[in-house]
Amino acid sequence: MASVTEGPAFDAHHPPSAELVADCVHCGFCLPTCPTYVLWGEEMDSPRGRIHLMQQGLEGDPLSPSMVGHFDACLGCMACVTACPSGVQYDRLIEDTRAQVERRHSRTPRDRALRGAIFALFPYPKRLRAVRGPLRAWQRIGGDRLLRRTGVLDRIAPSLAAMERLTPRLQRPEKLPARVAAVGTRRMVVGMLTGCVQGAFFPGVNAATARVLAAEGCDVVIPAGQGCCGALSVHNGREPEAQGFARTLIDTFADAGVERIVVNAAGCGSSMKEYAELLRDDPAYAERAARFAARVRDVSELLVELGPVAARHPLPVTVAYHDACHLAHAQGVRAQPRALLRGIPGLQLREIAEAELCCGSAGIYNVLFPEPAAELGDRKAANVLATGAQLLVTANPGCLMQVAASIERSGGRIGMAHTVEVLDASIRGAPVSALLDT
Repeated sequence: MASVTEGPAFDAHHPPSAELVADCVHCGFCLPTCPTYVLWGEEMDSPRGRIHLMQQGLEGDPLSPSMVGHFDACLGCMACVTACPSGVQYDRLIEDTRAQVERRHSRTPRDRALRGAIFALFPYPKRLRAVRGPLRAWQRIGGDRLLRRTGVLDRIAPSLAAMERLTPRLQRPEKLPARVAAVGTRRMVVGMLTGCVQGAFFPGVNAATARVLAAEGCDVVIPAGQGCCGALSVHNGREPEAQGFARTLIDTFADAGVERIVVNAAGCGSSMKEYAELLRDDPAYAERAARFAARVRDVSELLVELGPVAARHPLPVTVAYHDACHLAHAQGVRAQPRALLRGIPGLQLREIAEAELCCGSAGIYNVLFPEPAAELGDRKAANVLATGAQLLVTANPGCLMQVAASIERSGGRIGMAHTVEVLDASIRGAPVSALLDT
């Protein structure tokens, strides 16, 4: 059983800022955009409620299991940051608070074991690639479908069942070279992050990203041996681990000779843009981290900055675009993906109701808290299917897995694709069926 931490909730190492806490005027504009408040209607499970708990901690209250439970329940979607008229930096507050929780709170043995297993696997691309083969074989013999029909895993290990349901259908990966040359006149040299989950479970997205960037005049440098960017770790309060991943990635791209670093996973991009904050206390990396972060771009941002040169072939398809939280709310990138999609002849774009609400993926939230995540996923799936679109498009692997699982659970059907996969299909003149079959 978890216990109350002796003494005040927070220590002196970057507690949530009292000045940022004071920015909240408790107006309530955040409430209808907060997934946990929408689900439960509990004040302490809203952004302003959690800020109130942070204030209590700053005033000397201990870090109780109840307080930690409310902090843990936050998805970190940052929809409240978008909604807040006072500009409250809840993103900074919750990340600093979670780092305090991980450092000062004693979790239950079960919680420690689950989190330990997750962080022993997901931030390590080589380990993820090692499980691809067995998973693919399991899917080919239908083991995944049989397991889901029995419901055994749901009863004995809900978190493991959630991971199994989220696993996408795995295909043979396309091997990427160390450098992909620009087509025609070179306009820019960019580095590309291959990612952990993206690289292992959605390698086609990385291949499409490289092709689209090359078609738009970029030399694409793909450094070998890339590790995790640290996004999962920093979003879950594992500050030293996240800092280690960040330093290694900065070193990996140090001599790549690139003008921009392109990311095609929303959670990764939002964290990499915050490296200066993450490494602010490190004299050897603070300045390098700031320079690195200034070069990071989501792939849709970069493509809009460059402007199109590759011809787009028609794609007669209706598309529902889902805003990944860490792209729309954390990075403020909303218009660029839509502009790219609208630039494709024949494509019709449809908006999704309750677009500001998280789908329930939120990094590893859907594994740690499968029940509320499933509620949010089912709500998102219903809104997606209500558009009548043939294809759902988004920009984050977690969202693709979460919504796909919810749509399958509902009995619905819709094609699923990353924004760059749609662009790639249009540039290459591929048939719509290539997207709808995914």
